Amino acid sequence: AIVTGGSRGIGRATALQLARDGANVVVNYRREDEQAQAVAREIEQMGRRALLARADLENEDEIRAIFEQVRSEFGFLDILVANAAASAFRQILDLKSYNLDRTFAISLHALVLMAQEAVPLMLQPRPSTGRTGGRIVAVSGFDTIRFVAGHATLAAAKAGLETYVRYLAVELADLNVNVNSVCPGLIESDSARTWAERSKAITGEGWEEQVAKHIPQIPRRRLGQPEDIANLITFLCSDEGDYICGQNIVIDGGLTIV
Repeated sequence: AIVTGGSRGIGRATALQLARDGANVVVNYRREDEQAQAVAREIEQMGRRALLARADLENEDEIRAIFEQVRSEFGFLDILVANAAASAFRQILDLKSYNLDRTFAISLHALVLMAQEAVPLMLQPRPSTGRTGGRIVAVSGFDTIRFVAGHATLAAAKAGLETYVRYLAVELADLNVNVNSVCPGLIESDSARTWAERSKAITGEGWEEQVAKHIPQIPRRRLGQPEDIANLITFLCSDEGDYICGQNIVIDGGLTIV
């Protein structure tokens, strides 16, 4: 399995859960060496292999290098989890061109390129069974459903990601490559804290204020945990998730229905 943005938050939780379920995991990350190494150690303690792939997903050559590493080490690929994201949390009138370019490169361009690289590896027969196929799961977000201050660019990119997922699902279904996306709500993670602090100039609220405001709006009355999302992703990657195809599954404690 490849997990992008795998050193922290949802990516870390997903990498660890996939390892618990028996997968060897390639942990992609951009700069958090110590965090990525810690994830790799946890995976190896479970008796699975962990490879680290430091790469900026804005760079096509670095993306291709991840898959070349998989090709060299394993010869095939079962699972791709497209979790990494980046954005500038600004109102639309304050955006710069490079904010748009980077956000769309990592959420959209990278997904397309990774699918192009992943599918040939997924179609390689497995040594033990001869089986072919695989799973692709992309991580979207609840900002595609409801307004979140400062999230216009990321939400637009993630909405495009959801569209690519639906089209990929249809185009790849006959190849036994199943494609879905998950749509987390407010998750207790480093990235959510970063959003709250970076958008404070717009919202006037830091992380603690955001939490206090949102929890009463969530029917389940709690923030989501990275493990909540990881459990859904790993289910979609399992045999039990085989008939779920081309869906964007919201997992937000009910936040977006109220």
